Amino acid sequence: MALGNHSTITEFILLGLSADPKIQALLFVLFLIIYLQTMIGNLIMMLVIRIDSHLHTPMYFFLSHLSFLDLCFSSATVPKMLENLLSQRKTISVKSCLAQVFFVFDLGSTEACLLSVMAYDRYIAICHPLLYGQKMTNKLCKGLVWGSWGLGFLDTFINILPAMSLDFCEDQSIPHYSCELPSLFPLSCSDVSTNVKVMLCSSLLYGLVTCVLILFSYTFIVSTILTISSSSGRSKAFFTCSSHLTAVLLYYGSASLRYFIPNSGSPLELIFSVQYSVVTPLLNPLIYSLKNKEVKAAVRRTFTKYLQYFRKLTTIRG
Repeated sequence: MALGNHSTITEFILLGLSADPKIQALLFVLFLIIYLQTMIGNLIMMLVIRIDSHLHTPMYFFLSHLSFLDLCFSSATVPKMLENLLSQRKTISVKSCLAQVFFVFDLGSTEACLLSVMAYDRYIAICHPLLYGQKMTNKLCKGLVWGSWGLGFLDTFINILPAMSLDFCEDQSIPHYSCELPSLFPLSCSDVSTNVKVMLCSSLLYGLVTCVLILFSYTFIVSTILTISSSSGRSKAFFTCSSHLTAVLLYYGSASLRYFIPNSGSPLELIFSVQYSVVTPLLNPLIYSLKNKEVKAAVRRTFTKYLQYFRKLTTIRG
């Protein structure tokens, strides 16, 4: 498990999204704006859910953890990408590269599990509304969140442990803006057949189980909604699930394509990676806030409260 095996190569070169300096400057500005908006959006979601008592429910408890995951997910890759966009020498050490692989895999696996937990929460809320308070207890919610983190770490550990024994030689170039497990295999002079099989099997099993849980939850949700007699009731029920479904489609669509298509260094791989590691963390707080009256009302209450506090503080000092 030691990193001493990487004796031939000590660093990689991240080729990034473009070799043109002018395009790199534009990309730096674009991704800096995206990163700052991602940080601000997810921090606001976490702060508002923490402060506003109206949002102290299981759904928003899970949403606050999703915001934390998105914040960490974006921070695992974007800062290094921004640094390389301004640097002439776009390198990353082997240790740092493996550390980035670990965090990307761990956070991505945990988010997939958390999205399935949120689907279960919506299932209980819509299919068993009278028992929602009894079923979705504080203890269960915390257990589901910690279980998501635990399963994400287990999935990562299974993949990262064999990767740490790989030897890398000669070719240092990674046709990517960050380190991801599929991008490292072509650079190794070790036999990676076992690593590829482990990654595909674990990712397929993990992705399949979480997807099946989401599909089962929404099968029961849709069947329950269709039995609602009033059209306004059906619309309200569908509306409560639309934000989560949008987040699921954005994440699973791009992540599954990135990890299950053959690694060829094509632009599509970069697009899928940018989608789930950069764009999705930006969009999630917007999806949940713009389509949710409770969140918008809570944001207004929170900002009003702090504005009044600062006004009083200014008046006292004056």
